[in-house]
Amino acid sequence: MRPNETSQKIARMTTARAFPLNLLLLAGSAEARELAERLTAAGHSVTAWMTEPPRGQTPMPVPVELRDPKDCVALRRDMARYDAVLDLSHSFDAPLSHAGFATATALGLPFVSFERPAWPADDPLITTAPDVASAAKAIPKGARVFAATGWASLPEFTPFRGSRLMLRQTHRHDRPAPYDFVDLIFGDPPFVTRQETDLFHALSVDLLICRNLGGSASRPKVDAALALGLPVILIDRPAHPANAPHLMSLDAMLNWVAQL
Repeated sequence: MRPNETSQKIARMTTARAFPLNLLLLAGSAEARELAERLTAAGHSVTAWMTEPPRGQTPMPVPVELRDPKDCVALRRDMARYDAVLDLSHSFDAPLSHAGFATATALGLPFVSFERPAWPADDPLITTAPDVASAAKAIPKGARVFAATGWASLPEFTPFRGSRLMLRQTHRHDRPAPYDFVDLIFGDPPFVTRQETDLFHALSVDLLICRNLGGSASRPKVDAALALGLPVILIDRPAHPANAPHLMSLDAMLNWVAQL
């Protein structure tokens, strides 16, 4: 290590904030769970904010508080007790990211976002759409569509051009489908490609529409559709805070914390 690099490292170590830190995670992604585990193992105090209860079989390993991104007063009041904010919210939960970044900026708190690489649209069977409404317009007449776009997206499919819309649900509920063209398909993650392939074959799926979440956990449905020769429409992610620093690995997020 060169002398100037050594002095810079010493300077960073001497200016680093004393541990442990009181950290806030804007959560909703699978990576948020893993980072929470790693941060608590390092001795930090961690709390997660989410816009809806955690899903799946693996619970968050830290306390979770449900938050309304529109409640600016409560966000600012409660965020002030933390030392830094790490945004690992769901890729399609832009309101939480924007509200968190705006609040942290107003409070002068360090803020960083985790950015999972998106899936490339490099297969001829894959097209992209800026939103669900645009994807719905591309549905061929009479098509049987499998969608993994969330309950809140259903109004964007109207008027529906296909014959059936099969909407994946990853948590059990008794709510009836709000439209007669919708079938609710319940399933428990994690999913694997073989399972998804068998499901699509059994349901006679003609087209897959899903959000471009990136990562490996949600990828099996895309691989299954491509293996069956089915067209796939990927919904582009909403824009997240443009001026916020972005990191693309959990190791980088941990290093960021270590420099506080």
